Amino acid sequence: MHPVFDSALVWFRRDLRSTDHAALYHALKNARKVWCAFVFDTDILDELPRFDRRVDFIHRSVIELDQALEALGQQHPLAQLTSSAASGATTGLIVRHGSAKVEIPKLAAQLGVQAVYANHDDEPAALERDAFVRGPLSNIGVALFTSKDHVIFERNEVLTGNDSPYGVFTPYKNAWLKKIDPFYVKPYPVERFSAQFATIPAKVHPIGQARVPSLKALGFEEVGSLKIPAGMSGAQALLDDFLHRIDRYDETRNFPGVKGPSYLSTHLRFGTVSIRQLAGLAWERAKAGSSGAQTWLSELIWRDFYHQILFHHPHVVGQAYKREYDLIKWAHGAHAEANFKAWCEGQTGYPLVDAAMRQLNETGYMHNRLRMVVASFLIKDLGIDWRRGEAYFAEKLLDFDLAANNGGWQWAASSGCDAQPWFRIFNPINQSEKFDPQGKFIRRYVPELAALPDQALHAPWLARPADLASTDDVVIGRDYPKPLVMHDVARQETLDRYAVVKTVTDKDIQKLARKKAPRKTAAKKKSANST
Repeated sequence: MHPVFDSALVWFRRDLRSTDHAALYHALKNARKVWCAFVFDTDILDELPRFDRRVDFIHRSVIELDQALEALGQQHPLAQLTSSAASGATTGLIVRHGSAKVEIPKLAAQLGVQAVYANHDDEPAALERDAFVRGPLSNIGVALFTSKDHVIFERNEVLTGNDSPYGVFTPYKNAWLKKIDPFYVKPYPVERFSAQFATIPAKVHPIGQARVPSLKALGFEEVGSLKIPAGMSGAQALLDDFLHRIDRYDETRNFPGVKGPSYLSTHLRFGTVSIRQLAGLAWERAKAGSSGAQTWLSELIWRDFYHQILFHHPHVVGQAYKREYDLIKWAHGAHAEANFKAWCEGQTGYPLVDAAMRQLNETGYMHNRLRMVVASFLIKDLGIDWRRGEAYFAEKLLDFDLAANNGGWQWAASSGCDAQPWFRIFNPINQSEKFDPQGKFIRRYVPELAALPDQALHAPWLARPADLASTDDVVIGRDYPKPLVMHDVARQETLDRYAVVKTVTDKDIQKLARKKAPRKTAAKKKSANST
């Protein structure tokens, strides 16, 4: 039980909402006065391009969070009576632009708080940051309390019978479902303690000055129209829409040409929606017999699974979960570089792969089925190291989450926990014919092929000359690239490349285990973009 403090500070990170918020609830419950803060962390932002969709999404969400916190602070009668409205002081969010390692202890000292509250973040860079911040806070007599908020079950909450972390999803899921009960999805009643919000003193933020700096002031450019609406209101709008479709999720989720997903992954990433709210809705609907809700709940459980893998096995940042897979020799040299560039730009000659990559580059989003397809193609058709694809996704995805991104790429590479066997290789043509049979998605993002008949869209280099001639003389190799590789040939090369894992010895694995991960991979560098 936390002691009762005179005042406390809530440090928002990847949890940009004012409702059902663990750290905010604990602070309001245990302190007489509570302030809230967010830091646009230059330790992260300085490494990002000036045009970054995630920063724009965060910025919009922070503006809405500030407004919501101000409204909460003013809704309680006692707050209205004791506020400094006459002087212009108000509640809301204190926003800083700088290193969080410096700004949070500095702000705690300025406010004279006795405690700082935040929610857990188990990414290695975030754990390192929090460990650092504890030092200067402790030096001024301020405690740092952190709480679970980003997942339903974390760290050591779901373990095997011998108290070790799960490495296979299905038994983890079964244990997760056995453990879940209403307590774990119950929302934190933040509103009940709204009288504890304190007005922001002028010494901390000048009265009348905008609390959230502009994107330009932060050194970034506005994106314009985001494909995913930002903030808590954006999350709620997407959830309301999805609840009309959730019962068919299992039937529609694999087809990129139809509206199947929830599109809530970005909101889960930045905490503009509560995982307890989503899991609770899915769980109740699944118990009522909805197969769509059961499938969606399973996807949420995968998210928990990957987060506990990252916590227990931080070496996965930069190294294979299964150590022996680091012995694989990946394609390199000028030819591999050219292939990687073509993959990034959506110019591989395989229409579904190219459409998916172009969707990513144009919108910052990629359909989940297609993430598996393009990952498999890069790794097992082009023979390129999975870490390069992981890093590219880390740079481009609006919903980038280190645990899920790493888990997904290692699944595709067969190097991860519960991954597909290394000898199972997606055929990009079969995937295209099965999941975009009429070419709706391909035509949207590869317009140069839009006039081709459906049957010719999936492998246009095999199209009949008459089909190509009837579409304004589309020439493969001129209007659309020839395939970089032939899948059957590439498949055999992959089987040969992966054969090394069959001969690995225990001594090899022990040697690999002692080998440290690269000091800073591209994926790690981008991993903490919650600012």
